[in-house]
Amino acid sequence: MMGQHMNEHMEEYNEDCKNDKNDKSDKNDNRDLYSSITSVFELQEQDLRTYSPLALAFLGDCVYDMVIRSIVVAQGNSGPGRLHRKKADIVKAPAQAKMMDALEDVLSEDELAIYKRGRNAHTNSKAKNATDRDYHKATGFEALLGYLYLEHDTGRILELIKLGLNKTGQNI
Repeated sequence: MMGQHMNEHMEEYNEDCKNDKNDKSDKNDNRDLYSSITSVFELQEQDLRTYSPLALAFLGDCVYDMVIRSIVVAQGNSGPGRLHRKKADIVKAPAQAKMMDALEDVLSEDELAIYKRGRNAHTNSKAKNATDRDYHKATGFEALLGYLYLEHDTGRILELIKLGLNKTGQNI
């Protein structure tokens, strides 16, 4: 029963996407990824204030990794080992901490508060190849990205990542 309901919902979603695409001259679906996920899986939106900063960081880590991987793959098809090496230094905690140092002055009050909640969160994990300070800053950065993702603010995510990469001189 659940499978049949999911299939029906997927068919409706796909039809909506086709209709959206037929109404537009380009191929872009006007929904962000999170909106699509919540629609397809029939998830209820939650009050973002109830999310722990570490849950936001868990999600933000993936968001950041996906953006960087997307950039790397779009620059040319190559093997996974080469792709991994190209993105590895950029997604490590020290690089994320450097980005946050460069971005703090462009964050809104709300964004800065989310970043600080993530940075100050108590984790049971230890940084592998980073100082504790860099690890906490990176956790704050990831929490901010997770928050923006749940806010459906893809534009701001991409703006901050691009600005951070430019300000820190990290070339992909």
